Amino acid sequence: MTRADAAQRLSELREQIHHHDYLYYVESRPEVSDAEYDSLMRELKALEAEFPDLVTADSPTQRVAGAAVDTFQPVEHRVAMLSLDNATSPDDLREFEARITRALPGQRFTYVCEPKIDGLGVALLYARGRFVRGATRGDGRVGEDVSANLKTIRSLPMRLRGPLAEAEEVEVRGEVYMPRKEFERLNAGLEAAGEATFANPRNAAAGAVRQKDPAISATRPLEAFLYHVSWSPGVTFASHWEALEALRAAGFRINPRSSRAESIDEVIAASARLEADRDTLGYDADGVVVKVDTLEMQRRLGSTTHHPRWAIAFKFAARQATTVVKAIEVNVGKTGALTPVAKLEPVPLAGVVISNVSLHNEDEIRRKDVRVGDTVLIERAGDVIPYVVQVVAAKRPAESVEYAFPERCPACGGVAFRPPGEVYWRCQNTACPAQLKERLRHFGSRRAMDIEGLGEAAVDQLVDRGRVKSFADLYDLTVDEMAEYERFAEKSAENLVAAIEGSKTRGLARLLNALGIPMVGERVAQLLATRFGSLERLERATEAELAEIHGIGERIGASVTKFFADESNRRVLRRLGEAGVTLTEASFEEGPRPLDRKTFVLTGALPTLTRDAATDLILRLGGRISSAVSKKTDYVVAGEDAGKKEADARRLGVKILDEAAFLALTRRAS
Repeated sequence: MTRADAAQRLSELREQIHHHDYLYYVESRPEVSDAEYDSLMRELKALEAEFPDLVTADSPTQRVAGAAVDTFQPVEHRVAMLSLDNATSPDDLREFEARITRALPGQRFTYVCEPKIDGLGVALLYARGRFVRGATRGDGRVGEDVSANLKTIRSLPMRLRGPLAEAEEVEVRGEVYMPRKEFERLNAGLEAAGEATFANPRNAAAGAVRQKDPAISATRPLEAFLYHVSWSPGVTFASHWEALEALRAAGFRINPRSSRAESIDEVIAASARLEADRDTLGYDADGVVVKVDTLEMQRRLGSTTHHPRWAIAFKFAARQATTVVKAIEVNVGKTGALTPVAKLEPVPLAGVVISNVSLHNEDEIRRKDVRVGDTVLIERAGDVIPYVVQVVAAKRPAESVEYAFPERCPACGGVAFRPPGEVYWRCQNTACPAQLKERLRHFGSRRAMDIEGLGEAAVDQLVDRGRVKSFADLYDLTVDEMAEYERFAEKSAENLVAAIEGSKTRGLARLLNALGIPMVGERVAQLLATRFGSLERLERATEAELAEIHGIGERIGASVTKFFADESNRRVLRRLGEAGVTLTEASFEEGPRPLDRKTFVLTGALPTLTRDAATDLILRLGGRISSAVSKKTDYVVAGEDAGKKEADARRLGVKILDEAAFLALTRRAS
C-alpha cells in the first residue's frame, strides 16, 4: 500500500470508528457487532504502526496515548465558570423569578430544568471540530489541563459534527461523573485488592480525572453529560434549549431528563418529579439547575462575580442525620483485610434505618478522629451507602479516648500487619476462619492448584463442619468421608479426592499463587519461583534480597517475608510438604542465567506460543518482562496485531523479534 492509499484508508477507518463510538456510547444503538468493530480497530492499529507519521491526535487509538505527568498545567477558560446561587424551597424559586422580573419588567420567562449532577465540572475546547484540550473548573477562571484523561472517556467525541464543528473555536461545559453501579463495582474491586475505597461517586470521578497516568483513568468507568456552550464565535443560538440540541447534534451526551418549563410553577413541578425519581437516575444528582431559556434575556440579566443572575440551583432535601457511635468493631474480609465498622444508635435515614457504617481503614478513622461515644453526622452516598461525614466535636464526651487499631486479628488472634504503602491492616494467618472459605476457593481455582470440584458447596460444608481449617487439611480427605457430604455421591467424591491428589505436582509458582500471600499474584509468584526454585530458599530470603529483584520491590518483599515469618503459615507449609505437595519449580536451573537483566516486551498474538509460555521462558532464563516500551527495553517480541508497542519500538530503535527469532535467541542463550 502506498503512503497516499494508507492516508486515505486511515481517514476512512477513523471516521467509521468515530461514527460507531457515537452510536454505541452516546446513542446506545450500535450498528455493528463487537467483532466487526474490533476488526476495524485492528486494521487501524496495524496501518498506524506501518505509517506512524500518519497517526493523528484525534485517532481512536490515541485515547489512552498520553504520557504520565508530574503536574497539571494551568488553563485559562475562555469564559469564567461561575458558581450557582441556591434555592431550597418552592418559595425560593418564586423569589428568583421575582428578582429577574424586577430586572426585566414586563418580560415573560420560560425555563430549562436540568438534573444537577454531583460530579466534576469540566470545560472542553475544540478548534474546527477537533478536540484541543479539556480542563477542570479550578477556581472558575483558571483550571488544570486534564486533556489526556478526558480523552479516555469514550462518550466525549474527539471530532464534532453539525454546526459546532464549523466554529473556529468552541468551548463547552459538562459534568464528568461515575454511574452508581460502576462505582459500587469499582469499590468492590478495590476492597478485594486491599486498596483504599472511595467514599462516594463524586470523589471517585474526581480522582480518576486527576490521575497522573491516563492509563489508570482509562480503567475507571466515567461518563459525562454536556450542558452549556460557553464560547462559539460565529455560531449563535436563540435559546439555551437550542444550544443543548446543538450539543446533541455535535455528538455529545445530553441529559435525557432535561426539560422545558413555561412557568415557574412548571419548574417547581419538574423539580419535585426529579427529586422523587432521584434514586432511579443511576447517578448522583443533588438538585435541579434552572435556567432562563432565552439567551438574549440571559445576556441582559448578566452575572455577579459569583453567579449568573439568570440561573439558580434548586437543592434537593439533604439526606443526613446525627447519631451516636456505640462501638467500633473490626471485620475480617476474604483477603484478610481488617475493616473497621462503627456500630451506631439506630437512626432512620432516607427511608431505611442505619445501625452500621463502614469506617474503611485506619487512616480514615484518624482523619475524621472517630471515637466510641462520639455524635456523628452521617449521609447516604448516592442515597445508598451510608458514611460518616464528620464528628460533631461539640458533643464529644469528656472521657473520650482516641481509637487504637488492633494489632491482632479479632477473628483468630493472629498477627495483623499493615504493609508499607497500604491502607489496610491484614491478618497473616492463612487458617483464619473468617477468610478461610474464600482462600480455599482461590487455592483450588484453575490458575492456582486447579482442583476441579472444590467449589462453593464443597468449601462451605468442609469449613462449616470444621473438617478443613487450613489448606493442608484438604490432603487428608478420603473418598468415604466425602461421600457422606451433601451433594457428593461416591463418583463425585472420588473425582474430588483424585483432583486434590493431582494438585500435588503443580509446582512452586502455582502454589505461591494459591497461598494468597498479599500482593503476590500469578506474575509475582512465577517471578519468585523462577528466581529461588524452592520454598526452602524463598523462606530464607531476606526482605532486602527480595526488594532488589526487578518486579518485586520493597512493598512486596515486606509482604512475603512477613508471611513466612508467621509460625502458623510455616506450620501449614510443613504439612503440605509432608502430604507430598511439590515445593520446588521444575523450570528452575542452577548456574548462570543467559538472559539476566535483559528486558522484554511482549505484544500481539504469537503463532504457537501463548503469552504465558513466552513469559515463563524469559523468566526461566533470567530475563525481565515489562508492559511498556522504553529506551531501556532490550527486545520487543511482536506477533499479530502488535499495534502501538511495535511502533514505539521502531521509533526508539529497540530490536523487534518475531516468534522464530525469539525462539532462536532463547536456544542460543540456553
